[in-house]
This record gives sequence, C-alpha cells and structure tokens, in this order.
Amino acid sequence: MVRNDTKLSRIFDVCNYIFLLLYGILCIMPFLYVVGASFASSSEIISRSIFLIPRSPTLEAYRYVFSSPTLPRAMLVSVCVTIAGTIISMAFTLTMAYALSKKHLLGRNIILNFVAFTMVFSGGMIPTFLVVKSLGLLDRFAALILPGAINTFNLIVVKNFFQHLPNELEEASRIDGCNDMTIFLRIALPLSMPVIATFTLMYAVAYWNDYFHSLIYLNDMKKWPLQLILRQIVAYSSGRIEGADYEFAPPPAISIKMAVVVFATVPILCVYPFLQKHFAKGVLLGSVKG
Repeated sequence: MVRNDTKLSRIFDVCNYIFLLLYGILCIMPFLYVVGASFASSSEIISRSIFLIPRSPTLEAYRYVFSSPTLPRAMLVSVCVTIAGTIISMAFTLTMAYALSKKHLLGRNIILNFVAFTMVFSGGMIPTFLVVKSLGLLDRFAALILPGAINTFNLIVVKNFFQHLPNELEEASRIDGCNDMTIFLRIALPLSMPVIATFTLMYAVAYWNDYFHSLIYLNDMKKWPLQLILRQIVAYSSGRIEGADYEFAPPPAISIKMAVVVFATVPILCVYPFLQKHFAKGVLLGSVKG
C-alpha cells in the first residue's frame, strides 16, 4: 500500500512539473517574442509572423527610441512617482494596519467596517475626479499618488499579520518603558520584513504600471509617465515618438512598439528578484492567520 502511494505521488509530481513547465513556457514566450521583434529588421518582421530569435539583429528601433527626450523624461517621471508613491503607501498602510490590529483601539470596529465597505463600493470615476479637482491636484504628481495611497486588501492583510504578533513582546517592551511608536518602529517593523517586502513590490508594480490616473489628471505631456507614453505609441498605428531626431528612415512601427514595451518592462523586472524570496512568505503570513 505504501509503495502504491509512493508511485502515485511520484507520478503526480512528474505530471505537476510538466504542467508547470509548459505553463511557464507559454507565459514567457510572448515576452521573448516582444524582445526578439524589437531587435528585428523590417523585412524580417514582414516575412516571419512569429519568431523568438531574429536572424539579423539590429538596434535601429532602440536608437530611434533614445533619439527623443520624451522616453527618458517619462522614465524619470515613472521612477520618481513609483518611489514616492510606494514610500507614502507603505507608510500609510503600515501605520493604519498597526493601529487597527489593536483590539483596544476606540472605534476600531467602526473603522474596519468603513474599510471593508470600500472593497465593495466606491465613489466612481467622476466623483473622484471632482474631489481631486477641488483639492487642486489636477496636473500635479500628487494626483497619481494620494487618491490610491492605501489599497484596502493590502491593509487588511498587513493588519492580520500585526494582529498575530506575540503579545508578550509588546508587554515586555512596555515594562522596559517603550511607548507605542517605539514598539512599532523597533519591534513590529523588524518582525514584518517579509510582509513589507511583499507589499512594497505590489505597490511599486501598481504605480509603475498605472497610466489611467495620469490620463485623467495630467494635461501637461511633459509630466506624463512612461506607461502613458507607451499607451499612446501602441494605441496609434504610426508608432512615432514625439521629438525623435533620427537621421535615417524610421524603423517600422511594430519594432518601435516592441522596443518601447521592453524599455518599460525591464526596470520593474530588475527589482523583482531582490524581493522574490519574501513574496510568497509575506502573503501567507498575513492571510492564513487571518
């Protein structure tokens, strides 16, 4: 009986590995095609419908992309908004989650009900726009950060994690004369590094990929982030970039689009490996115990 169970478990593991391998290949192949097409010549793109490795690689699309100051400026805007937004969101989320994790907090249940209410209902796009306009945030970078500074799901998961930290640590700290802020900074946060790393990555990816808020709230094109520039290039068939100064004939539109997609994707991919080891652990710590 034990041998049969062992054989069945091995067969299941092999099938599981094969399925995951095939699924991983299906996920990565579109990105590899985008990278390959960004280095391909116009003739190769026309003659070959799908390929991963170009026969005659060329950097013409990237030379054209970097000949314009638009994309480097948009990249700088995206980096600044992502860093500032992630710091603000994490500060708001951690402090509010820690306060709500304390059962003796006055009005805690009422606040939690309001927080849960926002997961189901929202004011909508037009009321939110009117609020942003009334606060004088139109055409300001703060409009890309403050309206969505706290994600409700992230807040609840972090709250659940703080709620299950050992109470003995807090009691011992209070005996040593620590106040709430000292306990939060020196006890709770150091024990929460997996959760902090996980939701730092989540917030950073959300800010980096966001283009809708800038489309609504920003009128000055010089303030547009990279994702909105990418949307404009991909949405229009010409694929031309404003301000590009290129001495030769421009590359084909498809190559320009692919090069811009790679240019917008690589930075966030470079950040992920540093936080990957904390990602699954942080989510499970905050959710299973809730």
